This record gives sequence, C-alpha cells and structure tokens, in this order.
Amino acid sequence: MKAAAFAYERPSDLKTALALTADTNGSSKIIAGGQSLGPMLNLRLVEPDLIIDIAGLSELKHAERSGNELVIGACVTHGDIEDGRIPDVTRGAMQRVASAIAYRAVRNRGTIAGSLCHADPAADWVSALAALGAKVTLRSLVGTRDLAIEDFVTGALESALVPGEIVEAVRVPVITPSARWGYGKACRKPGEFAHAIAAVLIDPEKASARVVIGAVEAAPIVLGDAAELFGGRVTGDFKRQFDALVADAILLKAGIVNATDRHIHVAVLRRAINEAAA
Repeated sequence: MKAAAFAYERPSDLKTALALTADTNGSSKIIAGGQSLGPMLNLRLVEPDLIIDIAGLSELKHAERSGNELVIGACVTHGDIEDGRIPDVTRGAMQRVASAIAYRAVRNRGTIAGSLCHADPAADWVSALAALGAKVTLRSLVGTRDLAIEDFVTGALESALVPGEIVEAVRVPVITPSARWGYGKACRKPGEFAHAIAAVLIDPEKASARVVIGAVEAAPIVLGDAAELFGGRVTGDFKRQFDALVADAILLKAGIVNATDRHIHVAVLRRAINEAAA
C-alpha cells in the first residue's frame, strides 16, 4: 500500500512549525527521521491531512550540558549519540544503548524524540531514558512544560502530547561517579524488536536503585525505588541480593500472566543487574 494523500510543509524555524501544528488541531503529524511514521503512512495506519517535516530545524539538533543535565535537541539521531557527537554525561550508557537500536541505516535517521513520541513498548529509549531519570521538554505557542519520561509515555503507542505541542528537547541527568548502569534486552535476532528489556541505575553509596522493565505491551514498569528487589536495602552486594521471586511477583501484578514471558523478563533483568555489578 501507499500513503493516503496529504499536504506537506517543511518549516524553516520552530515557531513556524508550532504555528502549523496549532492550526491543524490534531490533524497533522510531525516527521523527522520517519523510521516509524513512514511505514505507518504506507500501511494507512495513520492518515493525516498535513505532514510537518522538522528534520531541517537547527534549533532541534543541538546538545549541550546545562548544570547537572544534558539537554538534547529533539532531532538528534541515534547515530549522533552512538558516534559520540554529543556530550556524554552517562559514562557511555547512552552510547551503548544507541548502538544496539535496530540497524545502522535506521540509526542514521531515527531521532531520540521521534522514538519517544512513537512510544513503542519495545523501543530502547522509552525504557533506557526512564531508568536514567530523564525528562522531555514540550513546547507549544503558549509555552513549555517538562514531564518525566514515565509520565510522558502513557501506554503502548500513547504519549502525553496534546495538539499543538512538539517535543523540543530531552533532558538527561548527569550520572554520579558512584552510580552503576546496566541494560539488557532479548531479541530473536540482532536488530529485531525486543520482547524483553531491562534498564537499571544503581548507586550503592546512596543505597538507591532505579529499575525499568520494558517491552511489556504497555508503558514500561518503572520502579523509582527498587530496594524491594534487593531484600529491602541496596548495598554494594546488590548482584547477590537480587531476588528473582520478587521480580516475578512484580511482573505478575503488572498483568503479565504468562510464566514463560515473566521468566524471560526476569532473566533479562538479571543480565542488566549483572552488567551494573561488573
């Protein structure tokens, strides 16, 4: 199939893009890399009246450190992150995540904000950025608002964007020197969509653990305080303290009733924890 007919605009600045988005009252779609929207258009899963192409907006391609966080423009690509073309405040964590997204051709064009807006449960950034404690800045003609990733991704292919809004930037906190990062996913073959994802940010010095379980056919399971997975207290021996039975119970409570699916998720979570401990 091919896409239904639509109008096309390529604005020269963000203000014009916002005006176009506001004028269409939800009947437009934003395109940057097009790695998700392109197939959806061709399959006629979406039939917008207008496509607004923001790929050329230099305002959305910056990346700079601001205080204790990195501000990444919406149109920064996975390849930009993989190749180290933006500042690194995560001690290589984001580079490793980016390098495992799909295939290089996809990473060359796919954007960090496009992935978040598509909100595919199996998308790497949806889970990884939630574990890193990242936020998104949403801009409209009336101003901006910041949302934590877990509040922005509201469900499978659902986000908190409202008509007239565009993701302007992703804000990633600086990882502290004592924090440990781990990320794992299970795919049938490299480059395929994951059917289990786990991301962990553990800081034994602060006795804190943030754990995200993704690819669950819904919004990721975000445990902002995951001490229960480690016997109630996070220490330097967190690898040995990890309790798989508690993880299984959390997954069951979240609605994952298939025991095999839960086993895979727990195994991937253990892999991420082991990586953090290495």
